[in-house]
Amino acid sequence: MIKVLYPGSFDPITYGHMNIIEQACNLFDEVVVAVMHNSMKTGMFSTEEKVKLIEQLYKDNPKVHVVSSTGATIDLALKFNCKAIIRGLRTLSDFEYEIQLSQINKQLSQNRVNTISLFAESNLEHISSSMVKEILSLDKDISGYVDPIVEKAMKDKFKN
Repeated sequence: MIKVLYPGSFDPITYGHMNIIEQACNLFDEVVVAVMHNSMKTGMFSTEEKVKLIEQLYKDNPKVHVVSSTGATIDLALKFNCKAIIRGLRTLSDFEYEIQLSQINKQLSQNRVNTISLFAESNLEHISSSMVKEILSLDKDISGYVDPIVEKAMKDKFKN
């Protein structure tokens, strides 16, 4: 069984993230979606809320396992016996950052964990969580960027 880790803040999870998860499910036996807590950022959703949303989205997909963590991504990959870390790339600047991170993670894991970069479908590659939050704050339609479950949760959260 080949497991991979897909880490991110997922605040919120977008159709771009979901496309990467679907691609990973087609390639691997299990995709561990790791909601990573970043103490430097204040998010729209708590870590627990993000985990619940993603679990709800993938409740019928036995290949997706959702966890949360505050530690190092590489430690989580090793804990779950993942062979690779999945990273979604959108821009050239993403690539430059990700190549450095992949080399460090490979060293830290003593060559046990690789990084695999996937690209979202071209109609989704421009979507970012921060952009979706900005669009919502301008009272514009976000239905093309997030699942209806996420859209409802965002609108409910934004009202409060």
